[in-house]
Amino acid sequence: MNWANDSSSKGFILLGFSDSPWLQMPLLVVLLISYTFTIFGNVSIMVVCILDPKLHTPMYFFLANLSILDLCYTTSIVPHMLANICLNKTTISYSGCVAQLIIFLALGATECLLLAVMSFDRFVAICRPLHYVVIMNCWFCLRMAAFSWLTGFSHSVLQSCLTLNMPRCGHREVDHFFCEVPALLKLSCADTKPIEAELFFCSVLILLIPVTLILISYGFIAQAVLKIRSSEGRRKAFGTCGSHMVVVSLFFGTAIYMYLQPPSSTSKDWGKMVSLFYGIITPMLNPLIYSLRNKDMKGAFKRVIMIGSRKLQINIYRESCLDKNRELGH
Repeated sequence: MNWANDSSSKGFILLGFSDSPWLQMPLLVVLLISYTFTIFGNVSIMVVCILDPKLHTPMYFFLANLSILDLCYTTSIVPHMLANICLNKTTISYSGCVAQLIIFLALGATECLLLAVMSFDRFVAICRPLHYVVIMNCWFCLRMAAFSWLTGFSHSVLQSCLTLNMPRCGHREVDHFFCEVPALLKLSCADTKPIEAELFFCSVLILLIPVTLILISYGFIAQAVLKIRSSEGRRKAFGTCGSHMVVVSLFFGTAIYMYLQPPSSTSKDWGKMVSLFYGIITPMLNPLIYSLRNKDMKGAFKRVIMIGSRKLQINIYRESCLDKNRELGH
């Protein structure tokens, strides 16, 4: 009996913190607050990057991609979690579980590659400033972004197929909040070691290769920055790269913990908390990290707000003039 045949009609039961019902309300509050901030922060970054001409550069093009990705990443799991908590439900359909698994894996893999591309952009900007415009041209940036998205979805389809083809012998209870590879593998009634080895290899490619490239890039960046004589120049360079390194540390640290060890060795409650962190908290923190530590972004926010308020004042003034003209006409 394959996975699809014994699950498509019944779906799955997501246990979450069912053994600790008192955690449901705090979890609901955390989800609502984090999801609200995630939507507001990432949408704000996308809007500012589009509207402000000064941010039409490769760095902010990739940052806008990251915001789109984080918004979709969180949306793939949080609305269903909120609905289950509010309606006191624990079920998810088979098709919903498959969609959640594929989207979550795809966006997570895409983020790994996108963060590596962003580190390369910073490497070229600091270590090869005279060649930056030539290297990071529009066509190259579009190709790198497309490569990240396509590779992420290809990796997701492969991992999802390997995971979903494991027999589970009627087991339906997923000890997690959403459908994720480590939790689904624990349902299997067959030996999972061969499939774990294949998944481990895929995870090494998608996690360790990008993080290695990021570390190499920042090694060269550190050498270049230390050669800058001006303390103001060093501070600006470190400030530009500091935000990216914080995001890299938060995302890769938790993802490596979950995917580069056997599911059987992962504490179930600790694994749930780690998944919540990189799936919900990190996408919320990314806009705060980039906007609070970036002078260009803060300046762009102010300019967009000022332009918006001026347009609003002009529209109000026009409406008042039109009202007066109508009154005089009568």
